[in-house]
Amino acid sequence: MADEKKKKLPPKAQAYQALQDKKEEKRPIVKNCMMAFLVGGTICFIGQIIMTFYIHFFPFTEQTAGNPTTATLIFLTMLATGFGYYDRLGQFAGAGSAVPVTGFGNAVISAAIEHRTEGYIIGVGTNMFKVAGPVIVYGVFSAFIVALIKTILTQWGGM
Repeated sequence: MADEKKKKLPPKAQAYQALQDKKEEKRPIVKNCMMAFLVGGTICFIGQIIMTFYIHFFPFTEQTAGNPTTATLIFLTMLATGFGYYDRLGQFAGAGSAVPVTGFGNAVISAAIEHRTEGYIIGVGTNMFKVAGPVIVYGVFSAFIVALIKTILTQWGGM
């Protein structure tokens, strides 16, 4: 808590805040950052291997191999989440496991697994899209804005 806010608290609250600060576990920030970097980098490396596989064994180019690579990473993440491996990876790696594509896959399937007892339509279907819906909407909206800016700049630059 900021020092200015602490000074505005009543004396008992200040004493409690001091006790809380003393008892709070210090987080190993450097270690957490290193683990996130290594695990996130490993996930990206696996994605690069998958992309290279698609380029060499299927008729994809570097530009067209991105979509099947993304779909494969999401599918593998969903399998790993379903078998309980991805949650353990998240505990170990922290933010490194939340690489955008794999974090999205994990969030979608986790919501579906959590609500499966409510049925496939009401439980899985609706709760799965509580997470996926806003991500898809904001993704599409952001892509539209970027394309609009690119179009305006291209037209303006060409005049």
